[in-house]
Amino acid sequence: MKPLYVLIIAFFVTLFARKKSAGQFDFHHAGRVSMSIMLVFTAVGHFAFPAGMAMMLPEVIPFKSEIIFLTGLLELAAAFTLFIPSKRIAVGWLLIAFFIMVLPANIYAALRQVDYQSASFNGPGINYLWVRIPLQILFIAWVYFFVVYPARILKVNGSERRRKKIVI
Repeated sequence: MKPLYVLIIAFFVTLFARKKSAGQFDFHHAGRVSMSIMLVFTAVGHFAFPAGMAMMLPEVIPFKSEIIFLTGLLELAAAFTLFIPSKRIAVGWLLIAFFIMVLPANIYAALRQVDYQSASFNGPGINYLWVRIPLQILFIAWVYFFVVYPARILKVNGSERRRKKIVI
C-alpha cells in the first residue's frame, strides 16, 4: 500500500504545485511525476531489502539477487525516462509490460506469505491479493492514461493543440 500512498500524495502535491506555478492544472504532468516518484520509491526497496525481495521469486528462478538488482535499476531508468518526450511512449508500454510481468511474483509472494522487508514468511498472505491485484491494474491504467495516451495524442497531432484541451 505504501507505493499507492506515494503515488497519490505525489500526484496531488505536483498537481497543485503546477497550478500555483503555471496557473493551470496539468493532470498528465502530475501523473508522470507521481509515477516517477513512486518508481524511485519502489526501486529503493530493491536495494534496501534484496534478501526479502529475492524470496518473492520462485525457487526455480536462478540469479535472484541479480534479478532484484536489475529490476531496481530498470525502475530507476524508467522513472527518469518518463521525462524524455521522445521516449515516453516506449517507456510507457515497457512499464505496462513490467507491471504485468511482476504480478506473478507478487502472487507467489502472497501465497508464501513473504514479508520482503523482514525477509520472513510472516507476510499478510493470500488476502493481500485482494489489494495487490487491483493495485497492479491501477498502476497499468495510470501509466496508460498519464504516459502513453497523452504522448500518442501529441505524436499523432504533431502539436500542442490537443494537449491544451485536456489541461484545465
